[in-house]
Amino acid sequence: MMQMPEKGQDWPAIRKRLSERGAEDAKWRDGKTAVYVFNAGEDVEHVQQAAYTAFMSENGLGPLAFPSLAQMEKEVIAMALGLLHGPDGATGAMTSGGTDSITMAMKTARDFARSKGRVKETANIVLPQSAHLAFDKAAHLMDIEVRRVPLKDDGSFEADPAAMGKALDADTVMMVGSAPNFPHGIIDPIEALAEVARKEDIWLHVDACVGGYFAPFARMNGEPVPPFDFDVPGVQSMSADLHKYGYAAKGASTVLFRSEELYSFMPFDFAGWSGAPMKTPTLAGTRPGGAISSAWAVMNYLGVEGYRGLQGRVCETRRRVEEGVKALGFEIVGTPMLGLVAFRHPELHAFALYGEIYRRGWFTSVTKEPPSLHLMLSPKHADVIEDYLSDLEAACAAVRSGEAGKKKAVEARYS
Repeated sequence: MMQMPEKGQDWPAIRKRLSERGAEDAKWRDGKTAVYVFNAGEDVEHVQQAAYTAFMSENGLGPLAFPSLAQMEKEVIAMALGLLHGPDGATGAMTSGGTDSITMAMKTARDFARSKGRVKETANIVLPQSAHLAFDKAAHLMDIEVRRVPLKDDGSFEADPAAMGKALDADTVMMVGSAPNFPHGIIDPIEALAEVARKEDIWLHVDACVGGYFAPFARMNGEPVPPFDFDVPGVQSMSADLHKYGYAAKGASTVLFRSEELYSFMPFDFAGWSGAPMKTPTLAGTRPGGAISSAWAVMNYLGVEGYRGLQGRVCETRRRVEEGVKALGFEIVGTPMLGLVAFRHPELHAFALYGEIYRRGWFTSVTKEPPSLHLMLSPKHADVIEDYLSDLEAACAAVRSGEAGKKKAVEARYS
């Protein structure tokens, strides 16, 4: 068992050990990782690091002590709402990540519903089968029932608004749509979901953790992105991750609300203890100043022009993936239009292919329903995607020949 050393070591020795510890980690800087990390290039990484370390000791918990962080967060939220068509009075806060943003949106929706006398029994949320598991985690924490509804059966892999509408009742505090969902990269029909939500007077949350800082720029570049944000009447809240396609340092996300009234149900405000009264906007107490400053710096560094260039590069790479895998006999799952793509082979099992591609140095992902290979692309992948397709062809050959079955299995898991 590891014990703290009696005497400290010098930094060069510790730095050497850190390098050794990371030797077996995924090699994301070389472009062979298509999950967990969003590689926008060395220049953006430098901005991330420099801005983070500039405020790494400051604490977002204390806006009076650190008005710089409060102002940067305010400006990040304003830029986010500008991209996502936030109306006058819209607001929000930065969080530590998508799960944090989703948790706070659910807490806010639940408390808002309680204020209107809606919830008499156990609160519930209604969401498509493809919605992120963070909703289930948050529901577990708050003892909220989760009602997952099957997707449309037309091969689109989209949420089914009519079926979701039938799952609503007087105790429903939230409906959910994804833009896009994580398993397939598909944007749900947010306008249709919003019509159901407005008719039933239900809070609609759009999980744009993946697409919030991608879809607006893809649309500017001419991609046929459907309405998905606050431009759609009925969307009450959104989650959008800055540390995904916003290219900020981990962990930075945003949770956004249509109005100050809705937002007012999110903060925790408590004075009934021996210490000073405290008010926190999100789940966290201490909030790393570096996450705020890094997000602010990257957004200002890239600007609209920079984001359009990066997201355009990702979309073009996704099209190259689609063409390449189709040539190998794969089928694309649904119609992705951002940076996520899932594809399946009618004869070769995705998990066996995943093991083979992993052995060739690629750290990617898989989707269970349907069994598919899964890529979350970054700008860096434009430089290496032909190598991936070549290795995928070799992986297909290994699975066909039975060679893959003779090797130690690789667990396919998103964790």
